[in-house]
Amino acid sequence: MSQQDQAPLSLSPQRAFVVQFYERVAGQAESWAGRVEHISSGRATRFRSSEALWTFFTEQLATLHEKPP
Repeated sequence: MSQQDQAPLSLSPQRAFVVQFYERVAGQAESWAGRVEHISSGRATRFRSSEALWTFFTEQLATLHEKPP
């Protein structure tokens, strides 16, 4: 086991998401479709590609680093 595996991890609820994937439709190759919700803000969206899912993650996590006006 590496030292990184042994280090305690701090998992902030501010950085938690729930991702739900739609059931794959027969004959459809794309399985990156579903719904994602940012737990602490309650913001949610539906996505149809891995790019859209990662965009949502990135946008929500970026708001954590913004300072309030």
